[in-house]
Amino acid sequence: MASKKKKETAVSNRAAADSAYIAGAGTVVDQPITDTLESNYMPYAMSVIVSRAIPEIDGFKPSHRKLLYTMYQMGLLGNTRVKSANIVGRTMQLNPHGDAAIYDTMVRLSRGYEALLHPYVDSKGNFGKAYSRDMQCAASRYTEAKLEPLAGELFRDISKDTVDFVDNYDATMKEPTLLPVSFPSILVNANTGIAVGMASSICPFNLTEVCETEIAYLRDENCDISATLLAPDFPGGGRLIYNKDEMDKIYATGRGGFKVRAVYSFDRSANCIDITQIPPTTTCEAIIEKIVELSKLKKLTEISDVRDETGLEGLKLTVDLKRGVDPDALMQKLFRMTPLEDTFSCNMNVLIAGAPRVLGVRELLSEWTAFRSESIRRRTYYDLQKASEKLHLLKGLSKILLDIDKAIRIVRETEEESEVVPNLMIGFGIDEVQAEYVAEIKLRHLNREYILKRTAETEELEKKIDELQSILDNKRKVHKIIIDELQDVIKKFGQPRKTEIYACEPIEFVEADDAVAEYPVHLFFTKEGYFKKVTPQSLRMSGEHKLKEGDEVVQAIEANNTSHLLIFTDKCQVYKSRAAEFDDTKISVLGDYLPAKLEMEQDEHPLYMAVTDDYAGHMLFFFENGKVAKVEMSAYQTKTNRKKLIKAFSDKSPIAAIQYAHDDCEYLMRSSNGRMLLVHTGALGAKSTKDTIGVAVMTQKKGHRVVSAKPYAEGMLLKPHRYRSRTLPVAGQLLSAEEKGEQMSLI
Repeated sequence: MASKKKKETAVSNRAAADSAYIAGAGTVVDQPITDTLESNYMPYAMSVIVSRAIPEIDGFKPSHRKLLYTMYQMGLLGNTRVKSANIVGRTMQLNPHGDAAIYDTMVRLSRGYEALLHPYVDSKGNFGKAYSRDMQCAASRYTEAKLEPLAGELFRDISKDTVDFVDNYDATMKEPTLLPVSFPSILVNANTGIAVGMASSICPFNLTEVCETEIAYLRDENCDISATLLAPDFPGGGRLIYNKDEMDKIYATGRGGFKVRAVYSFDRSANCIDITQIPPTTTCEAIIEKIVELSKLKKLTEISDVRDETGLEGLKLTVDLKRGVDPDALMQKLFRMTPLEDTFSCNMNVLIAGAPRVLGVRELLSEWTAFRSESIRRRTYYDLQKASEKLHLLKGLSKILLDIDKAIRIVRETEEESEVVPNLMIGFGIDEVQAEYVAEIKLRHLNREYILKRTAETEELEKKIDELQSILDNKRKVHKIIIDELQDVIKKFGQPRKTEIYACEPIEFVEADDAVAEYPVHLFFTKEGYFKKVTPQSLRMSGEHKLKEGDEVVQAIEANNTSHLLIFTDKCQVYKSRAAEFDDTKISVLGDYLPAKLEMEQDEHPLYMAVTDDYAGHMLFFFENGKVAKVEMSAYQTKTNRKKLIKAFSDKSPIAAIQYAHDDCEYLMRSSNGRMLLVHTGALGAKSTKDTIGVAVMTQKKGHRVVSAKPYAEGMLLKPHRYRSRTLPVAGQLLSAEEKGEQMSLI
C-alpha cells in the first residue's frame, strides 16, 4: 500500500509539474461550433478542392501533373521504359501521399488500363482494366512505363518560362503549377473527382473534334460548337443516345446527362449474344450480377447462361439464349433493366485562378484560349530576351573585328586579370557584358573568319526580334500560332470516333408481360400472411390445404401468372409483386411467407391482397371510425419497378376492412354495437390521393367501431332495403328478430 501511495504521489507531482509549464493545461474552453469548423475543417475542405479533387484548365489534378512532370524529367519521352516502382519512387519527391496512391494515378493514365481516350503513359505489363472490377493491376515492381508521344504536347517549351514554377512540399525542388498543353486536354480525357461539398465530372471528347472546335472558336467566338464537337467519345466505345436539347444544355451550362448503350452482336450458330462494348459508368461484373439477379427473380426467363469471355482480343460478355428468343427484343429489355444502358452525368467543375467554376464548353474554350495565349506570349518574350541578349553580345564582338590586334595587345599588356574587362571597355567603347564575352573568347577563335561568321548573325537576329515583337503586339498572330499547333496535333494524334452517335429516343418503361409465361393460376392468401400459387391441374389433384394451427384462407382468387399483386399491411404500406415471381406450388404445402418473401419491416403483417391486370377499378378502405376511403387503383401504378409504396392508406384511424372492386357495388358494414349498413360505393367520390382520410359513412357511438365490411350478395339479408339510406352518414339499423338466424352465418 505504501509503494502504491508513493507512485500515485509521484504521478500527481509530475502532472503538477507539467501543468506548470503548459499554460492553461487542464482547462476546458467553450468554443462555438462554427468557429471550430472554420478554423479546423474549412482549411481541409479547401485543400481537397484546390489541391486534390478538381482539375485545372490544363486538364490535370496535382497528382497527375506531379507524376507526368517527374516522368518528363526522367527522360521517359524516348523509347526506354523503366520500372514503375522507379517512377513512383521519384514522384514521391513531389507527391507526399504515398507510393500506392501514386501508382494508382499512373495506372489510370496508362494505355493498358483503357480509362482514357488518349492515354499519356505507355505501359507494359498488367495494368488492369477500367471496365472490370476484378481485373486488378500488378504490383509496381512487375510493370514498366514511359510517356506516350502525345505527352510531348503537354510539355512543349516548358523550359521557356511558359508556366510558373513553385517549390515542392519540402522546398528542395521546383514543379510547374500548370502544364503548357498545346491542345484543350481538359475536354479530351475524362476527369472525375469528389471534393468536399462539390464534385467534378467531365466527359471525354474526340481529340480531332476538340481541336477543330477550338480552331473554329479562335476564328469566330460565336461559332456553332455543335457543328464540330458532335458528342462525347469514350475509350470503351458504346452507343450514345443523342438528344440535341440535352447536349446543347451540357455545352451551354456544363451540367446534364446522356445515356450510353452497350454494343452487341448476335451469333446465330451458337444462339448467343456477344456484348463487346459497355457504358463507361459500369463494369462487366456489375452487368453479370444484375442479369443473374433478375434471372433468379424470374424477370429474365429468356437467358440460359451469362459469362465473361474477356481475353486478349478485348471485352466480351456472352449471353446464351433459350430456343426461340428474339435477341433484339431481349436486348431492349436488358437495356431497360440492367446497366447495359446507363447515364453519364456531366458536371464540368474546373479550377480557374484557384476558384472552382462550373463552365460550359464555350466558356472552357475561352479560358483555355486565354491560358494558351499567355503561355505563347511568355514563350515569345523568353525568345525575345534571349535574342536581344545575343544581339547585344554580337554587336560588341563586331567592334573587335575593327582591330583584333589591339584587343590582343590590351589583354597581353594588362598586368592584372581583373583589369582586362575594364581595359577592353575603355579601348573599344563597349559595356561590361560585351567586354566579358570578348574576354572569354578562346585563342583559336581570334581570327577574322570566326568573327565574321558571328557578326553575320546580327542581321538575322534583328529580323527575328522584330518578328517576335510583332507577335507580342498582335493578338491575331498569337491565335495563328495556336491554330498551327492544333493542326499539327490533329495530324499526328487524331483518330476516328470510338463511340457511335445513335439518334433515337430512350427506351420507355413498359411492363414486358410477354416475357413471362401466361397461364391461369389460383392464388390463396391466409390470415397469417402465407401465399400459394397453384395451377388448376394441381388444384384438381390436391386434397386439403396445409395450414399452420389457427390459420385460415381468407382470399382465394382466380388470376393469371402475369397478374400484379398488391399486398397491403398493418403499417399503411403496400408491397408490389407479380404472380410470376412466386413458384408454382401445391395446396399441400404451407406456401411463401409474405413478410419474409417481400422483405417487410419487423413486426409488419399483411392484411389484404389485391390482384389486378390493368389497375382498373378502385380500392376501398373501411376505417373503424366509420369513414370509408375510395382510392383509384391507378394511384398504385408506377412507371418504375418500385417494390414498396409508403402511405398506401390513411393512418388516422385503425383499418377495419380493405376491399378491391372493379365496379361500384354494395358493401355491408357491421358495427360492434350490432348495427348494419348497406352502402353503395357509387355514392362515394374516388380520390387519387392514396392516404385520403375518406368520408363519414357510418356514425359510431362512443366505445363502438366498425368491425367488418363485405361485398353484399343477394340472400345475405331478408329485407336489404331496411339497411339502405339515402343520406350519409347514418348509424345503420339493428337486425330485426326475423333477420336473426341462419342469415347471420352469411354476414
